[in-house]
Amino acid sequence: MFALLFLAMLLSGCQTIPPLDFNVQDVGMVDHRKNAELKSLTVGFAPQAQQKTMETNSTLPPIWKSGLTDALNRSLVFQDDQSIKVNLSVRIVEVDAPDAGFDMETKVGAIYEVIDRGNGAMLYSELIESKGVVPMDYAFMGIVRARESVNRAIRNNIADFIHSLDQADLAKPVFAGK
Repeated sequence: MFALLFLAMLLSGCQTIPPLDFNVQDVGMVDHRKNAELKSLTVGFAPQAQQKTMETNSTLPPIWKSGLTDALNRSLVFQDDQSIKVNLSVRIVEVDAPDAGFDMETKVGAIYEVIDRGNGAMLYSELIESKGVVPMDYAFMGIVRARESVNRAIRNNIADFIHSLDQADLAKPVFAGK
């Protein structure tokens, strides 16, 4: 019995830590495409006054941007050659990753804003909050579960944003421009 337990622990100790991968796997074309062309996409941290718990480093925004770009491209939410040109700005306000535990849960939050480049109107602004949970039976090593919980939380955040943007009416600005 002890030998089997030792063997199980030894084999599970050989697991590799998954890379940060925020590509959402099940993104399909949205129901309500926007009559706007996306010209610029930026992802970064919100100003410190807007931040909640921030347990991450500078490698996160470029990987988040890559996953978001992939989801936007596959969702076809924006259209090319439109008269309205927009910027999408993402400001990360929370990354609350677990230090230890059995079920690893990460909470993330980001403010997504779509801005009309022509007049400065804010066409969409939403704080999207999401979680990623990885149960104990996913992997023996806590670092593997913790990393996967970050991956799942940010994938869920991007998917929730695509769904929210699909339902949004960009013809009704949040704040009018000039």
